[in-house]
Amino acid sequence: MAKDIELTMGPRHVAIIMDGNGRWAQMRGRPRLTGHHAGARRVRQIVEACPSQGVKYLTIFAFSTENWKRTQAEVSGLMTLFRRYIVKESKAMMEAGVRVRFIGDRVRLDDKLVDLMDELELLTSGNDLVHLTVALNYGGRDEVARATKRLAEDVAAGRLDPKGIDEETLPRYLDTHVLPDPDLVIRTSGEARVSNFLLWQSAYSEYEFIDTLWPDFTAEIFAEVVARYATRDRRFGAVKA
Repeated sequence: MAKDIELTMGPRHVAIIMDGNGRWAQMRGRPRLTGHHAGARRVRQIVEACPSQGVKYLTIFAFSTENWKRTQAEVSGLMTLFRRYIVKESKAMMEAGVRVRFIGDRVRLDDKLVDLMDELELLTSGNDLVHLTVALNYGGRDEVARATKRLAEDVAAGRLDPKGIDEETLPRYLDTHVLPDPDLVIRTSGEARVSNFLLWQSAYSEYEFIDTLWPDFTAEIFAEVVARYATRDRRFGAVKA
């Protein structure tokens, strides 16, 4: 197990593409939803591991705008899982000092789920130990499109001068406007692509693509990945003298 790292060395914000739930279940001859349930249980363990690794912000990719293309049975099962997870974990998140936020387009989500999301955000709004952001019905391109629409509305209404728009303007309209950009993005399951996740925010993030399927992604593996990040030389386009 990797040793705890100094807070100044490790990533402050880690984002995770939690991939491999379906394959994990299929390898065991079980329905794909079994893997999603196992993956949901893994989330709590990683959240609990964040403070010892100096991780203040954790953002997880739970359901993408493209996941609606999956079978109706799987999508329905996932929505039920999300509702049950929120109900089950609310008390634990509150007691553990975790602040929960949701990003993504809520329009397509059912009213009961949205109500539970709103309630959990309000319940944990005073917490500050770990900031857990759940990307639900989220897509990076969709987020930028929605942000651009809001920006255009402000320009049309005279609230924003188009001459003053620069690369610092759009982030104020993104779902993540209250969060720092991720320092480290992890994708599990051996796939090496970003899958439309935090496209704007991860412009200078470090990436780790690992073979471990998400339900097998333990706190020990998390600590090892975080420790590897601490050895990287981040220059943000500059060259050291």
